[in-house]
Amino acid sequence: MENIKQYMLQVGQQARAASRLMAQASTNAKNHALENIATAILLNSTKLIAENAKDVAAAKQNGLDAASIDRLTLTEKTINSMAEGLRQIAALPDLIGEINDLKFRPSGIQVGKMRVPLGVIGIIYESRPNVTADAAGLCLKSGNAAILRGGSEAIFSNQAIAECVYRGLREAGLPQNAVQVINTTDRAAVGELITMKDYVDVIVPRGGKSLIARISEEASVPVIKHLDGICHVYIDDEADLPKAIRIADNAKTHRYGVCNAMETLLVNASVAAQVLPELGKIYLNKGVELRGDEAARTLVPQMKTATEEDWRTEYLAPILSVRIVANLDEAIDHINTYSSQHTDSIVTENYSKAMRFLREVDSASVMVNASTRFADGFEYGLGAEIGISTDKIHARGPVGLEGLTSQKFIVLGSGQIRV
Repeated sequence: MENIKQYMLQVGQQARAASRLMAQASTNAKNHALENIATAILLNSTKLIAENAKDVAAAKQNGLDAASIDRLTLTEKTINSMAEGLRQIAALPDLIGEINDLKFRPSGIQVGKMRVPLGVIGIIYESRPNVTADAAGLCLKSGNAAILRGGSEAIFSNQAIAECVYRGLREAGLPQNAVQVINTTDRAAVGELITMKDYVDVIVPRGGKSLIARISEEASVPVIKHLDGICHVYIDDEADLPKAIRIADNAKTHRYGVCNAMETLLVNASVAAQVLPELGKIYLNKGVELRGDEAARTLVPQMKTATEEDWRTEYLAPILSVRIVANLDEAIDHINTYSSQHTDSIVTENYSKAMRFLREVDSASVMVNASTRFADGFEYGLGAEIGISTDKIHARGPVGLEGLTSQKFIVLGSGQIRV
């Protein structure tokens, strides 16, 4: 334990020193590093796959489930995607040093805001090794230093990717310690990381609910987080029904184990008989288990009975809860009662209802006539994301480059003194 404490203290000190250099780094140097890392990843693809094979073999031996092994596995395709993602980040505008809202005050001074890095960002994530490259790239471009702690099941993969990151930084003349990938699987390292207030400015956990809950509870460093993705689609009585069916199908069945998948479908009672039997057929043909209220089960008899707990559950699986509501008021009330404030969508052709939904639903992403699956940094034009935040302070929704920065006030004067 003492060794872990010493190790993490050294990591924190190195990150803080590197963060000061990264805050001064030129756009050209940062982009050069990103391109170098992408190139190194492609050149070392054989090694990355070989190291990843060690992790996959250990995961199978330890009885990890098929979905986790799928997330853990690197292929030529995922390696190419990692490199492409880094190049996309390099192509994004550099926000650091950007000045806005500059205005003259009656005293003659000018007051504005400058965008600056957060400093040192600790990122804790589970089995996806591609997060190592994504997180390094976003932190680098936003002028931050990063401490990355991947899941123990991906230790060989993460260390191999880390070598590519270090090489890219060195070749661009940036401090290698701007990105540090923790090289121990000891869980005590996480406990140290989330309490190093002197060296870490923010923690971003990416993983399951238990991981995020533990970090939120134990961290003394601010945390950007979301615990659940209990996402809703409401089909209004003035919806285009073919459109509604496509959206409700995609929102649930495009991918099941993701935080922006729909978990509860709300249907207006006036159109339920037209839309639910058809949707029920689609879901049941795709192997989705349906759990509904009494009115919904009358229209789709194969549905199981939904309990109070179902409305509060993020399934991350082919299970969907269904409720028939009387009107928009009841739909909004249900969402604001049970939603995890991640992503919620209305399907309607009525402009006034759409605007009410946008105003009154208190979630990080609120949509009109679109699948909840669009709640994603890449789809929002952020280039990539470090995660999704359901917090209301600092960053909300997909967290891209801007979410990894802050603003400070700047004042430009010409000798003014306050009288």
